[in-house]
Amino acid sequence: MWSIKELKEKGKAAFKGNYWKCVLVALILTIIAAGSSGGSSSNTTRQLQESSSEMTPEQAAALLAVSVGILVFVLVWILLKIFLLNIVEVGCYNFFKNNLVREGVDLSEIKAAFGANYKRSALTMFLRNLYTALWTLLLIIPGIVKSYSYAMVPFLIIDEPDLSANEIITRSREMMNGHKWRTFLLDLSFVGWILLTIITCGIVGVFWTNPYMYSTRAALYHELRGTTAAPAEAPVVTE
Repeated sequence: MWSIKELKEKGKAAFKGNYWKCVLVALILTIIAAGSSGGSSSNTTRQLQESSSEMTPEQAAALLAVSVGILVFVLVWILLKIFLLNIVEVGCYNFFKNNLVREGVDLSEIKAAFGANYKRSALTMFLRNLYTALWTLLLIIPGIVKSYSYAMVPFLIIDEPDLSANEIITRSREMMNGHKWRTFLLDLSFVGWILLTIITCGIVGVFWTNPYMYSTRAALYHELRGTTAAPAEAPVVTE
């Protein structure tokens, strides 16, 4: 069984060995993650609609224009997320994965999910996000649990070119089986760095916490991939 201390030491060593590139790639991943949580626009639209009961026709027309603008923005963001940002996310995780086992990994690793891998990467990441969102609709806790089940998906896409999107998701679930709670504790072990990130308005996060955490997650992937035998024929995900 892997230990939190060992994984963090491996992650830190790999991160420090290629510091500035890790900082840049982690910043890209952080921006993508932050953008994915920008669902407050729907709440804004709802608040605008609730305040429209005593409006003049001119004010109602302005409100409609604002609502349409917000809707268009959300739709554009969703398309951008599916067809570009998810692909970049796979490439960023590929960078951290390779940086753990090779010296001087170049930023070109970010492009790994484009080209021949593009369609499968886009579909796999879309399904991962969709499944997580559907589980979250049940309750917050199932969504969190499933996010850990699917944690290895971005790493596997490049390493498993013969598996379909659903098979990759199933493979991630199998790899994380019995490891979700310890992975949660691994994430929790960074709470001190996360607090420092908040106190410094994100500065510590950019230059230390985020690349350190992503590099450690890559170390976890290598550990699980080395200790989990790949199935001869992965079953298809049904959820």
